[in-house]
Amino acid sequence: MLVLASSSPRRSLLLGQGGYVFETVQASVSEELEEGISPFIGVKLLAERKAKAGLTNWLELGGDKQDVIMGADTMVVLDSCILGKPGSALEAEEMLLRLSGRTHKVLTGVALISGSGKLVADVIETVVNFRLLGVDEIKAYIAGGEPMDKAGSYGIQGEAGKFVTSIEGSLTNVIGLPMEYLSEQLKTWGIEQTNITSREVDDGLSAFEGFAGGAFTP
Repeated sequence: MLVLASSSPRRSLLLGQGGYVFETVQASVSEELEEGISPFIGVKLLAERKAKAGLTNWLELGGDKQDVIMGADTMVVLDSCILGKPGSALEAEEMLLRLSGRTHKVLTGVALISGSGKLVADVIETVVNFRLLGVDEIKAYIAGGEPMDKAGSYGIQGEAGKFVTSIEGSLTNVIGLPMEYLSEQLKTWGIEQTNITSREVDDGLSAFEGFAGGAFTP
């Protein structure tokens, strides 16, 4: 059994549309990181924390030790600086102005753990290019409320998709889970997708209504 240690609706949607049957469990952890830690190490550490907390909670609920718990964390990184979730509309505006016309990276750390003690953690990187953004369109986007719960103050699957000119790597990684990586990694844990067609996956991803970017390089 696969168990997602997250309350993120985006991650649940990605797994479901990817053909996985899974349960969810809460995994509240401190997201404080040591000052000066690299984003790559930090996002991996947070994913591991979430997976371990999820395992503890799952076993307390009576879950099987053979079940596989997944923890994940996503960071937006610009010039080696981590852009987290905005604390205010002003902070969201400042972040989007910094991203405007620039290239940044999205890192997603994924950790898989079981009660047997097996732990595997990796970090997947996607490069995202933004076009120049006008102040008025940034303010209008923020007024819609979409950026307030998202790292970097934007969601590529929503209205902010129109800000993106191209990406290099996994689109789903930017949304919250690198599904291409996971489909291969989960097989090594004995977890397979249900019988779905590639067209069904494509149709499912279309639920992420907004990606209007140009070139996509897998």
